[in-house]
This record gives sequence, C-alpha cells and structure tokens, in this order.
Amino acid sequence: MPKQFRERAGSQSAFVYFVAFIGALIYFIGHAATFGAGVLGFFKAIVWPAILCYKLLEFLKA
Repeated sequence: MPKQFRERAGSQSAFVYFVAFIGALIYFIGHAATFGAGVLGFFKAIVWPAILCYKLLEFLKA
C-alpha cells in the first residue's frame, strides 16, 4: 500500500478515536457527582476502547 494511503488511514482512525474520546469524556464527566468522579471519568474515557474490544472478543470467544 502506498505511503500516502497509510498516513490517511491512520489519521482517519485517529479522528474517529478522538471523536469517541470526546463523546465518552462528556458522558462520564456529565454523570460525575464529585471532582474525583470527574477525574476517574477522564481516565475511563481514555481506556474505554480497550475495554470494549476485550469484552467484544470475550463475547465472541475469539
């Protein structure tokens, strides 16, 4: 695959991850009752894609 297509695909997936991160951040912080819960929500927003993939693979028994 040519280099220009690899770079474009990487930037597109990074954009999708960024948008998902922002959405998760708004969700978790919006439901936080305390400052500590908001900080925890920030970290949850960072790692939720990894947890989602793990649960999906666990569900599929891959």
